[in-house]
Amino acid sequence: MGEPIVQLAPGAAGMIWLAVAIPLLSCAFLLLAGKFADNWGHWVGVAASASAFAIGLAATVQLAGLPAAERALESTLYDLVPQLGEFSVRFGTLVDPLSMTFVLLVTFVGTLIHIYSVSYMAHDPARRRFFAYLNLFVAAMLLLVLGNSYLTLFFGWEGVGLASYLLISFWNQVPANATAGKKAFIMNRVGDLGMLIAMMAMVSAFGSVQFTAVNDAVATASSGTATFIGFFLLLAACGKSAQFPLQAWLGDAMAGPTPVSALIHAATMVTAGVYLMVRSGAIYAVAPAAALAVAIIGLITLVFGAVVGAAKDDMKKVLAASTMSQIGYMMLAAGLGPVGAAFAIFHLVTHGFFKANLFLGSGAVMHAMNDEVNMRGFGGLAKHMKITFGTFVCGYLAIIGFPFLSGFFSKDKIIEAAFTGDGVQPWIFGIITVLVAGLTAFYMSRLTFMIFLGNERWSSTGEDAKHPHDPSPLMWVPMAILAVGSLGLGALLNYTGFMGWLEPVVGELVHENPVLPVPVITAITLVMMAIGVLVAWKMYAATEVPALAPEGSPLVRAARQDLYQDVFNENVFMRPGMALVAATDFADRKGVDGAIEGVARGGPALGRLVGKTQTGYARNYASYMTIGVVIALIAAVATALWS
Repeated sequence: MGEPIVQLAPGAAGMIWLAVAIPLLSCAFLLLAGKFADNWGHWVGVAASASAFAIGLAATVQLAGLPAAERALESTLYDLVPQLGEFSVRFGTLVDPLSMTFVLLVTFVGTLIHIYSVSYMAHDPARRRFFAYLNLFVAAMLLLVLGNSYLTLFFGWEGVGLASYLLISFWNQVPANATAGKKAFIMNRVGDLGMLIAMMAMVSAFGSVQFTAVNDAVATASSGTATFIGFFLLLAACGKSAQFPLQAWLGDAMAGPTPVSALIHAATMVTAGVYLMVRSGAIYAVAPAAALAVAIIGLITLVFGAVVGAAKDDMKKVLAASTMSQIGYMMLAAGLGPVGAAFAIFHLVTHGFFKANLFLGSGAVMHAMNDEVNMRGFGGLAKHMKITFGTFVCGYLAIIGFPFLSGFFSKDKIIEAAFTGDGVQPWIFGIITVLVAGLTAFYMSRLTFMIFLGNERWSSTGEDAKHPHDPSPLMWVPMAILAVGSLGLGALLNYTGFMGWLEPVVGELVHENPVLPVPVITAITLVMMAIGVLVAWKMYAATEVPALAPEGSPLVRAARQDLYQDVFNENVFMRPGMALVAATDFADRKGVDGAIEGVARGGPALGRLVGKTQTGYARNYASYMTIGVVIALIAAVATALWS
């Protein structure tokens, strides 16, 4: 049984556990306070998230003041599994450049989204409960990234899965929303199985799940062991980060309130898989096959998401597909070694800002358009929603990699990394990433043009009248702050040594020359971006957008159906699974239960049969004896003859 063993790092780093505890306590308070806190409880949630940011910022400042080699401060809060042979688990925190990068992203963007939600959820009778769930998510996500072991990480991993389920199905009075929450929950459990198997393998091979112990032991482990662990960690990452083949849940997750999409399914939780890959860099360093699998999964997903995003008319599902694709870029980079891992985290941070910006902008549009999400019913909103349009365009330009904005610095570095290596791999990886950069520019331009430009495809009169307007300051101020980050955060991180900040965690950054000169790669990428924008302009700004989507090519029809991912899952996994369950149920009822029930019924039946021989007549008993004697004589004679 565990016992409290408190060994705290000095200064603010030793108090980082409060960043988890405060939102968790706030969640408990908001859930238990009842109607007493309905009118003001949301501000408790905002304050909890802001407090976590302040604690994280103080710890980061302390960490930055240390020499690079000393930027790893571990605290032990509880001896979760005391010494059991050579195995033990210390429940605690690890403050290092990677964990604190995530802490600042989660708490800063999370606090802005909390503030936005105060107005967005103002008329929802369950607003207090909504903020409780948001605080639960913040606490779980911080535990995930601050944990000092895979087991501690797993507690946070499960916590964000629970919070995601609660928030996706928040409006569960609509059956489709409840189904979407269950779908996300179940598909994430498939990934969680991978995490559990990986941890079991660590205990078997290394006798520990502590990060430091695993990193030290894996250097001398066999390639087969490291590869086995690496593949199952990748399975876990695929579930949490909606990567192929466990990506089908993310589009349906847009059923939750839009702030949920911004915080959980764009900026933070879905990037947990990338965090896991980078945190496990020591394992992938000695398992090149597993590392290559990470890169390939990322490559497949970035194409998959972009193709789906280019065909959807639901603006939130376009952004969800975009998130899937952008995380695919990050996963690809994470599989390319220390430099790629640093680029993955760089893009993760900038993406957190501009994608949250875009989601909050879509929420403002929904508020103004009676919760409509079909872009074919929009058009011409720029002149009615000037602030929303201005902030949205900042995120749009950042994600397509417009020169010198955030995406230009972060995503283009991943494209450069894709062009490094030997053989045909850099050409395959590099060319595909460039082509998808053009496709990204197309579908994001399509999204922006269909919403804000062109003719107004909505009416301000009649039963479905719409009166678009900018939201309240509680909503547009967070949007504006995120828009500023979308514009300048990439340059800030690029020129202030963010890569060097991550080096103590990801390893030595040895930059290789790509197979093409960097200026050539940049020029080709910009040309592809321009082509994507121009094609979208021609199709959706210079041309009238039809109210109903045209039938389109087979690829377009498939993309509208998410490339039939649900059809595949239903026919390959769900229906055979249901048939297996039905067969098992039949065997249980007719076989196991039937045999037991047959024995139970057979006893009384045998008793009744024997009872019929007990007539009370001497002649009957004499005949039984005669028959018995005859049978005995026949048996004796037969035995004698046989012998």
